[in-house]
Amino acid sequence: MTDTIHTPPDRTSFRKPRASDGSDIWALVRACKPLDENSMYCNLLQCDHFADSCIIAERDGRPVGWISGYLRPGAPDTLFVWQVAVHPDARGLGLGSRMLDALLARDEMKPVRQLQTTITRDNAPSWALFRSLAARHGSELSETPYFTQDRHFAGAAPTEHMVTIPLGAAMARVA
Repeated sequence: MTDTIHTPPDRTSFRKPRASDGSDIWALVRACKPLDENSMYCNLLQCDHFADSCIIAERDGRPVGWISGYLRPGAPDTLFVWQVAVHPDARGLGLGSRMLDALLARDEMKPVRQLQTTITRDNAPSWALFRSLAARHGSELSETPYFTQDRHFAGAAPTEHMVTIPLGAAMARVA
């Protein structure tokens, strides 16, 4: 299997990141308000150390989408999705769903049996994206408060809810 998947008709391609993509990913995330901006160094490490569990969507050689994730330590069957970014110019095309499907279709993701992410209550686009993923996999989405506003964020940020989606042993693979 190649690292790049082309999906006509919009000529968007999906691939693993490389260390040289770090600054472009940092700029993409900065363009996707209200996403939390990590340091450029963090994005560089994601592109380098976690390339197997991250994905870039490109159109005409320009990054328009990004998912960062990692296999949870102590739970190699769990993909944790850290961040999903879709450039404003590429929204409304189902790009988030297509990136998730392409990421889960990788050979490196064969051991994955569940996906987890955290979402704030007011993030309607993320709730819709992950509910859609659960529906495509014939699964139920569960959620519970995880990092709470008062205990973990000292009141400075809203509670992050841990979302868990079982993907099952016979996970459908998208080529």
